[in-house]
Amino acid sequence: MGHGGNVIDELTTDHREVEEIFSRIEALPVGDPQRKELADQATIELVRHSIAEEMHLYPMARRCLANGDSVADKELEDHSAAEHIMKQLESCQADEPAFDRLISFLMSEIRNHVKDEENNLFPRLRQAASAAELDEMGEKIRRAKKTAPTRPHPATPSTPPVNKILAPGTGLVDRARDALSGRGKSH
Repeated sequence: MGHGGNVIDELTTDHREVEEIFSRIEALPVGDPQRKELADQATIELVRHSIAEEMHLYPMARRCLANGDSVADKELEDHSAAEHIMKQLESCQADEPAFDRLISFLMSEIRNHVKDEENNLFPRLRQAASAAELDEMGEKIRRAKKTAPTRPHPATPSTPPVNKILAPGTGLVDRARDALSGRGKSH
C-alpha cells in the first residue's frame, strides 16, 4: 500500500508503516542501539501524522459528524498522551530501563488509537463526507506532513488556527536539527 488516495487511505498507510517500525523494534533484543534509531523513526512519522490529523482530519470530523466535537477531543487527548511519551523517549537510550517501559507504553497507546480510528472514525467519515471531500482531504494531509514538525512539542497548541500557523516553522527547525544530527536516518 503506497501513499496517495483519499484521507483514509493515506492515514491507513501511515498506520501500517508505523506498525512495521514497531514490529522491527519488538524483534530486536532489549538494549540494542537500533531500537533507539527505530524509536526515533517512529516518533518522526507519528508526529508528522498527528500534526496533519490535528490540522485537517479532526476539524473535518467536527464539521461532518453528529458528535464530531467529542470525537475530535478524544483523538486530541490520545495525541497529547502519546506526545508526552515520545518527549520522554527522546532523551532515553535503548539500554536504559525507562526506554523499554516507554516504548512499550507508546506502542500500546498508538495501537489502541489506530484501532479506534480505523474501526470507528474512518467508517463514519466515509459515510458522512463525499468522495471528493475525502480525496481533497487526502491531498491536504500529504501537504501538511511535508512541513510538519518531526519532534514532539507537547506544549504547542493542537487546534486550528494556531497549529496551522506554528507547525510549518517548527517543522523547518526540526528537520534542520534532524539533518545535522542524523536523527531518523538508518545507518
